[in-house]
Amino acid sequence: MAEEYKNYNEEVDDMDADIEEKEALIQEAKEVEANEELTENEKIDRAEDLRRRFRRIHFSQSVYEEQLHDQFETVLDKIYAKRDEQIQKSVALKEDLIKRAKELADSDQWKQTTEKMKTLMDEWKAAGNAGRKDDELWEQFHDARQKFYDRKHEHWEEMNQSFEQVRQVKESLIEKAKALQNSEEWKKTSQAYRDLMDEWKAAGSAGREYEDALWTAFCDARQVFYDRRNEYFDALHEKQDENYEKKEQLVKQAQLIAETESYTRENTETMKNLSVEWKDIGSCGREKENKIWSEFRSFMDNYFEGLRAFNEKKHQDWVERMHDTVAHKQSLIDNQKRQIKQLNDDMNGLLSDSERDQIEEDIKDKEKFISELEDEIADIDEKLNE
Repeated sequence: MAEEYKNYNEEVDDMDADIEEKEALIQEAKEVEANEELTENEKIDRAEDLRRRFRRIHFSQSVYEEQLHDQFETVLDKIYAKRDEQIQKSVALKEDLIKRAKELADSDQWKQTTEKMKTLMDEWKAAGNAGRKDDELWEQFHDARQKFYDRKHEHWEEMNQSFEQVRQVKESLIEKAKALQNSEEWKKTSQAYRDLMDEWKAAGSAGREYEDALWTAFCDARQVFYDRRNEYFDALHEKQDENYEKKEQLVKQAQLIAETESYTRENTETMKNLSVEWKDIGSCGREKENKIWSEFRSFMDNYFEGLRAFNEKKHQDWVERMHDTVAHKQSLIDNQKRQIKQLNDDMNGLLSDSERDQIEEDIKDKEKFISELEDEIADIDEKLNE
């Protein structure tokens, strides 16, 4: 009887120990379920471990142990429920990511879409585990992304072929630019270089590997011509400045002579020589040339307009003098004719031959004088009618 009591007490002690251990596991399960620092996967791992430990404890078929088992499973169910909820969220997130990846798969915005695909991958990793559907979802997501990357690879293969063609075109343009370097047809060649630049832009890119070096070679080839052109025009502008100073002096001389209003042969000859010097000096540049030529031309025009008026006045005075001379000569002719008539009248009453001879001689002299006067008048008339 004592032995049976002893065994009974031992069984009771063992059952109490088992119950305490189960109660401890229930408490630990509650702590795991409430711990917000643990991830859902970590909670599931802890829950599985707790379940294994709980099952290893002896079950004595007591009502309280049944209650403890129900409490334990209830806590684990909460953990698994949260895990299932997280899985559903993960599934929803990953299905959305798959949809977005498929929408981007046909994009031709290679750089932007690549960045978006990287962002989708980061979001995929952060979405968590989707449970049994995780592998299936991953395949769909991977296929959508791979479609884009395959198209991107094909695009770059085509681009590489295009880059090679563009590189050849630009190498040809560089050679053309070099061929024009020594030209002195500044305007024509400048336009030719602008045309080459238009062709360069239209050719597109030769790819990052070659583009910078090609551009440098093209610019260097063009710069040789532009440096020579700049040197030429610097020298030309310097010469034009010198010409401008010389023409300023001619303007001052022309102004000085024009303002004297003295239209002498010497002044006229000097003004003509100034025009010759002006032409010999050469251009001082279109902008300055037009301005200073206008000044010079105004003084020249003033002088020669004055000279024309002066000569017209001089000619008019001469014409008037000639008319006065003709009138005077005509008066002499009329007077001689009256004298001849008088001599003829006088001669009719004379008997002496000597007297008659003298009168006839006087008449001949007067007729000769009249003829000379008439010739002089005719000469003047001819000159007036020229």
